[in-house]
Amino acid sequence: MGAEETKNAPRWLYPVVYLFFVVIAFLPLYSQEPYANQEIQDVVINLLMVASEPYTHLAPLFHAATLLIVFLIVLLGERMGRILAAYMGLNYLVLAFIPTMGTTQQYGFVIHTGALLASLILGITWVVVAIRGDLQPSFKRVPPLRYLFLPLALLAFWSPVSAELQPDFAPVLLLTSPDYGLYFCMTTPVFLFLLILFYPKVNPFAYKITAFNGLIYGLVNLMHFFYPARRWMGVLHLPLLLISAYALLLPRLPNATRD
Repeated sequence: MGAEETKNAPRWLYPVVYLFFVVIAFLPLYSQEPYANQEIQDVVINLLMVASEPYTHLAPLFHAATLLIVFLIVLLGERMGRILAAYMGLNYLVLAFIPTMGTTQQYGFVIHTGALLASLILGITWVVVAIRGDLQPSFKRVPPLRYLFLPLALLAFWSPVSAELQPDFAPVLLLTSPDYGLYFCMTTPVFLFLLILFYPKVNPFAYKITAFNGLIYGLVNLMHFFYPARRWMGVLHLPLLLISAYALLLPRLPNATRD
């Protein structure tokens, strides 16, 4: 399935698509109040601090839904493919509109244009995968080395961070963290970890563009390490960076199949 489609894809396809997503990622933010180029990161942080606040009560639903789907994959295997793809698609559509726009105190109404478009495209793509039935999840014969990324995926799922952007390892956040499910950077590592386990029985196009967008935002968020007050956020973005990089590397590795 996946390998055959990849072989049939024209050589120019992925370079062009990747360049397209790079351009999208660096589209200017819309802001009601003007800002200088060096303030872009501050505008984004101000936006993220307020955008999802009205929806944080929904966070347990995303945690519970993910755990339930994983449990059902254990029981039903490949029959859960459409449901998993549809869930990922719907979650990305949520991510396209909830955390990408909001009214900040300093910059007024802000829209993160690039993140909105990227999440919208990912959402539509995974919904199409669900319609096509082009994802076959199964935990059978998964190479054990792929489970090395489980701690990173768990860290993203947990998202142990306080409102002051400092570590908060409260166990209750494993089910209530407002970051997982409501922010791209904490949600995508979990999705990619599952796709890595299921590879190559995944849609190659959806898989690769998800990983590439994860890599872009993983690299961009390394900037947190330059600010002492935000270094923990830099740590929390390492799962996105490392899992995305491995997901892109995996198809090039020898014996990447599970058979």
